[in-house]
Amino acid sequence: MPGKRQPFGAKSAPGTPVSPYARPRRANKAPAKPANPHPARAGESAGEGPQRIAKLLARAGIASRREIERMIEDGRIALDGETLTTPATLLETLAGVTVDGVSVAPPAPTRLFLFHKPSGYLTAERDPQGRSIIYDILPPDLPRLMPIGRLDMTTEGLLLMTTDGGFKRQMELPATGVPRTYRARAFGDVSQQQLEDLFDGIEIDGIHYGRIEANLERRTGRNQWIEMTLTEGKNREVRRVLEHLGLQVSRLIRTSYGPFLLGELASGAIGEVPQHDLHIFRKTLKDIPKQ
Repeated sequence: MPGKRQPFGAKSAPGTPVSPYARPRRANKAPAKPANPHPARAGESAGEGPQRIAKLLARAGIASRREIERMIEDGRIALDGETLTTPATLLETLAGVTVDGVSVAPPAPTRLFLFHKPSGYLTAERDPQGRSIIYDILPPDLPRLMPIGRLDMTTEGLLLMTTDGGFKRQMELPATGVPRTYRARAFGDVSQQQLEDLFDGIEIDGIHYGRIEANLERRTGRNQWIEMTLTEGKNREVRRVLEHLGLQVSRLIRTSYGPFLLGELASGAIGEVPQHDLHIFRKTLKDIPKQ
């Protein structure tokens, strides 16, 4: 179980290393908009052959592939001074590429942060409805960060964030097999045997959910806390599975993602994983096909 692993440490962003169980400073204020919202940085892909520019820029941490496609449509990305018109442009490196007129620099090391997402915030860069998003409470002095996976607006707990689009994708793919653990407070009746049956997977409304390790932690009346570990992370998976069992989820907290633990990181706080720990973890990841 991920919760039993030795946790990797974190350091407060961007300062002195601290234990993941310390309390990095909480971000209470919305960040000021930087002068350049897309700092120059990029990833190379030497040895992999030509790849789509949208993929290269996403791996470099400039933006998500979808956002990069929109940036290309808006004429914000150029190659050797010529504005690009398609995200399907094939390149071996990002040499000569500019974003908003800023040259893309040599690749920077991948960085990984642990963020304690509070309930009531969307895991999104913007919201047409004007609802609160996680970037409203992140410190303004951080690099551009992309969330690894998502947490629903009312789900709280550990949200990993990275500067590297390729690493983000690798962590999210079910084939990589990185476990996520949640604690759910639910109302209703359920037995330990019903929870153990989830180990074989379950199909709900035509959607198959893979193996889930679930245990009943404690019960008070008809309220109970349930711990669940899964590797797929499909949309609203935990809530849908528990609702299928006749439970009403009133609170959902992600407590770990791989070996990275929420610990006692304060709600709204963010801390950085030391490069040494990140390097060790990346060696354990399963290889995934290049696309």
